[in-house]
Amino acid sequence: MRIMVITKIGAFIGCLFVMMTSYSQQDAQYTQYMYNTISINPAYAGSRGVMSIMGLHRSQWVGLDGAPRTQTLTLNTPIGDNERVGLGVSIVNDEIGPTDETYFDIDFSYTLKTSERGKLSLGLKAGAHLLNVDFQQLSKFTSNDNLFATNIDNKFSPNVGVGVYYHTDRFYLGVSTPNLLETDHFDESSTQSNSSATSFLAEERINYYLIAGHVFDLSDDIKFKPAVLSKLVFGAPLQVDLSANFLVYDRLTLGAAYRWDAALSGMIGFQVSDALMIGFAYDRETTELGQTQFNDGSYEVMLRFELFKKYNRMLTPRFF
Repeated sequence: MRIMVITKIGAFIGCLFVMMTSYSQQDAQYTQYMYNTISINPAYAGSRGVMSIMGLHRSQWVGLDGAPRTQTLTLNTPIGDNERVGLGVSIVNDEIGPTDETYFDIDFSYTLKTSERGKLSLGLKAGAHLLNVDFQQLSKFTSNDNLFATNIDNKFSPNVGVGVYYHTDRFYLGVSTPNLLETDHFDESSTQSNSSATSFLAEERINYYLIAGHVFDLSDDIKFKPAVLSKLVFGAPLQVDLSANFLVYDRLTLGAAYRWDAALSGMIGFQVSDALMIGFAYDRETTELGQTQFNDGSYEVMLRFELFKKYNRMLTPRFF
């Protein structure tokens, strides 16, 4: 989850910390979320039928001082011959300004066969969240302000999430909330001088996700997949990502996306081998933030490696 702070320079971040007594947080944002579904929906664990290891790095609003940076490492796999049980592990590090947040999650899914092609998976996520805030990185109005006297070091909070994921060979639909527990992070030293008030630095809000997509054959060699991701956080604008991806010769993926009222994105991926895939994405803000000389856009690099593939090649158009 990300502290919702928009800033051009570190001093501006400091101003926001002083002026705002509380503000919401959101989960880390991804353009290539279709390769990172396990981070937002635990029911996805094991759904590809193979052990899948994925690493992703995102640099957001490059050139903007204190801009977000996210690193993600996930592993998920089916368990047993019937592949009804799936397990996953996720580690996410999310940095913005003086804050550094790390998430450790374990995912469990159980899959029911609903038809000849359809499968319904139920998922549970459990984990921990560590928050660090280094106030020495801020430009302060008052050097002896008690609010910034003590850094926050490895502030622990638990995490529980749930999800539902339905898919066939060509269609998927998922609903999830990866964090059901709302946690308030606050500076305890500030409350000691004023016991009647609590200065919240960050409040974690529940994030609700809906994802859907469908694969169409345009020809024997070209497949087309429109998809949507919608994220709702109370206290923040509704986020809707619309994407269109083309898979050419089961190797090359070309795509574009539009984040409603926020950004335009381009994506490219290449299946180097049956086991290895690489991907790259670039976002350009359509808001006033994108017009500033300090913002060169957002970049993502993704690497996915899959083990124990049952077939020499994918028999279905599953590029999700």
